[in-house]
Amino acid sequence: MALREVPPPLTRRGIPLERDLRVLALGSFANRFGAGAVMTTSALYFTRQVGFSAAEVALALSVAAIVGIVVQVPAGHLGDTHGPRRVLTFCMTGAAITSALPVLARTPWQLAVLLGLLALFERSAGSVQQGVIAQLATGGRGVLFKAYLRAVTNTAIGLGSVFGGAALVIDEPWAYVSVFVLNAVFTGFAAWNTTRLPDLPPYRRAAGEPRLAVLRDWPYVVVVAVTGLFSLHFFVMELGLALYISERTSAPPVMVAALLIINTACVAVFQVRLSRRADSVEAGAKALVRGAVWIAAGFAIVSLADRGDATFAVVVLVAGSLVHVVGEMIGSGGQWGLQMGLAPHERQGQYQGFAGLGFSVIAVVGPPVVTLLCVDMGETGWLILAALMLAIALVSVPVARWALASRERYGVLTHSG
Repeated sequence: MALREVPPPLTRRGIPLERDLRVLALGSFANRFGAGAVMTTSALYFTRQVGFSAAEVALALSVAAIVGIVVQVPAGHLGDTHGPRRVLTFCMTGAAITSALPVLARTPWQLAVLLGLLALFERSAGSVQQGVIAQLATGGRGVLFKAYLRAVTNTAIGLGSVFGGAALVIDEPWAYVSVFVLNAVFTGFAAWNTTRLPDLPPYRRAAGEPRLAVLRDWPYVVVVAVTGLFSLHFFVMELGLALYISERTSAPPVMVAALLIINTACVAVFQVRLSRRADSVEAGAKALVRGAVWIAAGFAIVSLADRGDATFAVVVLVAGSLVHVVGEMIGSGGQWGLQMGLAPHERQGQYQGFAGLGFSVIAVVGPPVVTLLCVDMGETGWLILAALMLAIALVSVPVARWALASRERYGVLTHSG
């Protein structure tokens, strides 16, 4: 049996060894730093300072989410066929120009239009960047670099939220507006930073080849459906856990923030290490199963939090969250291994844009499902979610083998990340 090739080291002292990967990491940090500041403050700015209702803000955000769903695949395809780096620069420049515009909204429809315009550029840039990553992080390092970027972006969001928190303390209109301007400046830097990347060649479509071939690639469609369903656990811990803490446990509400900090710190420190064994399609499916076991165990522990007093609830919530985040990191590596490993190398933008649809669709349908199970059903709902995560992950193993066999059968060239 041939020995499996070990990919070259990705980083030294936490910094990517390759220049192009350093450029990508720096741009991602700048972009998410500004986003972290805005995420902390935007909802309160529009409700407390502008005077919109929570429902009006939620509707505007839903419109932006729908725009993001619609543009992901076409944007990825545009990047593949017109040069990923050039399209990425254009999209990031558009995001920089539009990122501060929502502060001008004075009616709900204006907010919806401006957030939708921003989502058009942001989500397009996100799709195109996935293709850029797949083309630059070669030699089996695609999954590891995605893990590294997740650690970087989590850190950036956490640091950015500090600035957002300062605006909340000041609680004056100028402070909130300055956060949006800060985001625009950092996004502008990220846009300029993309010009330092190599000018990647566009993909030339063969005669008779469909424009959006991914839509006819049924094995990949099924894989994206599976990985999208697996993403439900993110919404469980971000939305369901917060509602569960406030509605069904004796734990203080501040535990929501504390658990978020714990999760962010763990991802920043351990994500790369726990993604090392997911750098192929089969390894990705196995990582999804390992991650699901940890996630299910975390859910089962959290489900006990409503059985005791505040101290008991805090201990159980921290323990369950720590167990869950291990599964989150392992499972994320598994998702990347499947999504990147099954995509043709020359069409990574289109395929990774489609892969992002799995998460985007769950972002629309997940919140009501999570609320029903975590809050309305309590312990039983958490156990149902635990079983669901295990079932989804177990299905991924035969699905991955089927998808991989379809590539070998028809000679489809893929890049394993």
